[in-house]
Amino acid sequence: MNSQTILLVEDNPDDEVLTVEALTFGGITNDIVVVHDGIECLEYLFGEGEYAGRDTSELPAVVLLDLNMPRLGGLELLTRLRADPRTQRLPVVILTTSKDESDMVASYDRGANSFVRKPVDFEAFTEAARNLGMYWLLLNQRPSR
Repeated sequence: MNSQTILLVEDNPDDEVLTVEALTFGGITNDIVVVHDGIECLEYLFGEGEYAGRDTSELPAVVLLDLNMPRLGGLELLTRLRADPRTQRLPVVILTTSKDESDMVASYDRGANSFVRKPVDFEAFTEAARNLGMYWLLLNQRPSR
């Protein structure tokens, strides 16, 4: 596709591997940066902690965000991202195993751009990952500021 980065926020090592493999098998060749909770995500995006000095003008093309994580969960992270002018328009896709309708509603209420349930079947997950990549990396148009 292109060189835009995907930021995956996922605390479960098995889901991390599955998601990265699904994206790769789905034909997504973009760089994938993985962080493991909401605090690490904020540090990456704002160039703090272990990411101090990172060029923060380089935002990812899309954030794939899990909901249930330690330290700072997905919904709280999403609230913080939408409250900061630097990240208020950053595309955020909730990528979760949750089947709870209230999680979907809360995600959209806090500014999620999309809510995707992770398919259990690897082939279906690969197809979903390919479709996510095609849309968010190629078709979606974002403002320059």
